[in-house]
Amino acid sequence: MAKYGMVIDVERCVGCYACWIACFDEHVGVDHKPIAAAQPESGHRWMDIKPREQGTFPKLKVTHTPLPCLMCEDAPCMKVESNGAVTRRPDGIVLIDPEKARGQKQLIRSCPYGVIYWNDLLNTAQKCTFCAHLLDEGWKQPRCVEVCPTQALVFGDLEDGSSGVAARMAEPAIEELRPDWEHRTLVRYIALPKRLVCGEVVLADRPEEPAPGVMVSLRCGAEVLAAATDSYGDFEFKGVKPNEEYVLQLSHPGYKARELRVSTRADVDLGDGIIAELDWVEIEPAPEEDATP
Repeated sequence: MAKYGMVIDVERCVGCYACWIACFDEHVGVDHKPIAAAQPESGHRWMDIKPREQGTFPKLKVTHTPLPCLMCEDAPCMKVESNGAVTRRPDGIVLIDPEKARGQKQLIRSCPYGVIYWNDLLNTAQKCTFCAHLLDEGWKQPRCVEVCPTQALVFGDLEDGSSGVAARMAEPAIEELRPDWEHRTLVRYIALPKRLVCGEVVLADRPEEPAPGVMVSLRCGAEVLAAATDSYGDFEFKGVKPNEEYVLQLSHPGYKARELRVSTRADVDLGDGIIAELDWVEIEPAPEEDATP
């Protein structure tokens, strides 16, 4: 028996919404009972896209994080349902029976990820099903995965060691959306957005010019991140751990190094040319070597 899972690579997602459109096309106005009743025309996002802006113009970064049902192995919705409304199949897919779930609004409140929706017309709870009706017909992947142009979504059998999803699940960068909640989700992520630390470097004696090639390091305990400013004097560190205290160091030949303390309780944009004025240091030329034999 297969055990289905999905890996979502956020860096590959370009926010085209093809997955959302495919989900809409597959489920709106179409019954797939007993797996799913028809999705309403508005209000539901069984495959949602969560955009996130970081930094400020012109150093603005935007990421898009797809969010389907995460198919928890320890599913909160299964702990509050009644009448067998929520079940987990042997292949790992968690389903809400649209008939048995009538009137059970507690299912929506139980989901910490916000991916269970209420259908007012049918008086029932609904969510992503991994297109289980298609998998049962022999399809290899849900509609959202099929249409993704950048392969940001990878789906398959986690028990098959040769599958693409099993290989990606084994990558060191794999993570759950909220591992601290301990729901053991079968949908996991690569490159989830964390904190952004960015800024622009100018040199004290040339404040009107960009400063390319300045070395910038970000240090917290044993963790050290390093980068060099680009041709515009800009630098950035993506994926920085949140809620930490870092030391940012700037160094450049002929200038005194400078250190700044930054907190990642929020994204850090240190501004345009205001945070890194390095103190210029005169460097005496090396003495000429005596060429006398």
